[in-house]
Amino acid sequence: MGYGQRAFSVLLAIAGLVGAALAASTRDDAFPAADRMSKLAWVGMLLASSAVLFLNFTIHLPLLTWIAIVIIGIYWFDVRPQIKSLIDGTYGYS
Repeated sequence: MGYGQRAFSVLLAIAGLVGAALAASTRDDAFPAADRMSKLAWVGMLLASSAVLFLNFTIHLPLLTWIAIVIIGIYWFDVRPQIKSLIDGTYGYS
């Protein structure tokens, strides 16, 4: 694994940890209101995804790495914006 891939993996793992912290600090009722999985499920998936990306340095797990990247991407680009708009009251119109 080259330095660029390692840096990319570390950045994604950090994004997963930050996402898990943000999800953990979000209200419990926001996830069902946004028609998403529960708060605990998202925190667990984001933490597990970060762990897989960090483990990728010692154990090569290509399929799990792709799954982890997709989970983190779905949280940041789909789940988080929708929950944020629900909490802020903008509902995506601003």
